[in-house]
Parts: sequence; C-alpha cells; structure tokens
Amino acid sequence: MSDLVWRRRSFLLSAMAALAGPSASWAAVDPLRGVQRVTIALAARQSLYHLPLTLAEHLGYFRQAGIAVTWLPQESGAKALASALQGQADVVAGAFEHLFGLQHKGLSYQAFVQMGRTPQVSFGVAPRFEFRSVMALKGARVGITSLDSSTHWMTCQWLLQNGLLPEDVVFVEVGSSAGVVDALRTGAIDALCNPDPVMYGLEQKNEIRVMGETRTLMSTRKLMGGPVPGACLFARADFLQRQSDVAQALSDAVVHALKWLQTAGLTDILKTVPAPHWFGDRAVYLGAFEKLRESYALDGLIDGDAVRTAWRAHSRLPGRLNGVRLSVAPTYTNAFAVKSKSRFSA
Repeated sequence: MSDLVWRRRSFLLSAMAALAGPSASWAAVDPLRGVQRVTIALAARQSLYHLPLTLAEHLGYFRQAGIAVTWLPQESGAKALASALQGQADVVAGAFEHLFGLQHKGLSYQAFVQMGRTPQVSFGVAPRFEFRSVMALKGARVGITSLDSSTHWMTCQWLLQNGLLPEDVVFVEVGSSAGVVDALRTGAIDALCNPDPVMYGLEQKNEIRVMGETRTLMSTRKLMGGPVPGACLFARADFLQRQSDVAQALSDAVVHALKWLQTAGLTDILKTVPAPHWFGDRAVYLGAFEKLRESYALDGLIDGDAVRTAWRAHSRLPGRLNGVRLSVAPTYTNAFAVKSKSRFSA
C-alpha cells in the first residue's frame, strides 16, 4: 500500500470516527492496517510540558508501536481530566496530582508512564506590579490555567511557603493559549503561573519577574520538600486492563522518545519539533528547553517515594484533602514502563 493511499484511508477513517462520535475512536482497530486508535486529552499541547509526546508523534514512535493518537486539546489539565470523565478520551496527559483527587472520589485511575520529573511550571509577577515584599501580593490577580490544575497547585505551594494563603490572592483562569500573554500585557492579571516556553519567553523580554519555579530538580525539591512526579499518562484502571496492548504501545512510544531525548542536540530538537511549537521564536524555545532538559523522565518509571512526597505536599493545601488518609500505591503502576524500559534500554 502506497503512503498516499494509506494517508487517504487514514483521513477517511478519522472522518468516519468523528461523524460517529467520540466513542467510535476509543482504542478502535483500523481494519486496514491493524492500527489501534486512542484519544488523549491534554492541555498546552504545544508546550514543552508535552515534549515527549510531540517527539513520539513526529519521530513516528506511535506508528511504530501500532497506534494512532487522536489529540483532544483543552485549556487546562482540569478540563482535560473532565473530558476523560465525560467519556470523550481514553487517556489523560497531565499532572500526577490529579490522581489523588480521583482516588479520594472513589474513581480508579492509574498513571502508567511518566514523562516529567518536575511539575515544569513557573510563577512570576509583572514588572509594573510594585513588589517590595511577598505581602504585596495580597489581593493580586494571579493568572492560572484553571482551578485544580498544576498551575493552581504550584502557585498555592509557593504562597504557603512564603507566608501567604491561597485566599490572599484572586485566581483568574486564563488557560494556556496565546491569550495568556495578552492577559498579562493588558493588565488583566498581575502575576502568572504557566508552563514553558510561554514563561521563559516573557522572562527573556522582561515582561515577567519569575519568583518561583519547578523547572529543575533542585528548585522542585526546594518547593515541594523532595522530588515529585511531573507529567504522566493516566487512565482508568479497567481501561489499562482491557486495553493493555494500547497502554503498552503508548508507554513504548513515550519511553522511546525519552531515550531519544537523552542524547538529542538542539539541532535535533529543531528538526523534529514543528515550528508552531516555537511560538514564533526558536531561540526562546531552545532556551526554555535547556532550562527544562533535566526535568524530563529518563525511563518512564514512577518512583514511589516521589509519589509520597507529592501526596504530603498536596494534602497540605488548604481546602484540599487535609486529614485524609490515602494509600498512594493504587495511583500508579510501573508494569508497562518496566517492559518499555527493557525494550529500549532507557
């Protein structure tokens, strides 16, 4: 079958799935090629937060693993999770901390491959904001992707560490698209927490003063009290059981990309990542990547101690899960990543 014919048939299958509704694409098998389709919900799809997924897609690792991914972009991790709970997606790519709330609600979800070893977000204030001390932030309007997303949680952690409470500021949901920059420039918000390259670009242009970040392992330990898991893929436990071949294929593709990333140079990144992901400035994109390089996972495995540290930090947040006893073991499985690691010697 020629590549042209394959692409035409793939297009027709995608169109048919779209007309049939979201459930038609869930891990459905392409009868022409034996390719299984899976829908992944995520926020900030073009950000460096999801670089391993971008690489897996454009290096052809998903195709090699026998799956075709349909992306379901959202403005925040909370909205990506909501789309999965509503049955619109099979898998979520997002912050590990979502698993704590899901388990507390009695929803059996598990992370099955890790992409980041830090939360990979930064918090900063606009230069026009008179910042003489942390207390000056009282009443400030802080832009986050949405409530109950990683940008919200990391901002709360920073506020608590510096003697403020989350209710001392006004959280404004600005999403993770280009509108974030406009919100800062027009004065709609006084401070912002978002992933890179947006934050790094604003920093380089002196449009924001970064006060706290979780880009590196050291800065994450300082804020969270130790290492914590970052971005991961997670899904319902029954999906991982019923569609274990799909979960394994996703894990294989991600771990393969993480392995490639370990030796990739800046030129390799530019050749692989599509230009729209650079947000109009490849130098900024590469600079942001360099800051984040060590934050990417090495082999996709989720560390139990890191999960426990994340739970302790998360449970400290006011109004969250204070006093709740939670067993973190059911929130993740390494069964898939272990096999992927052995296949790619990551």
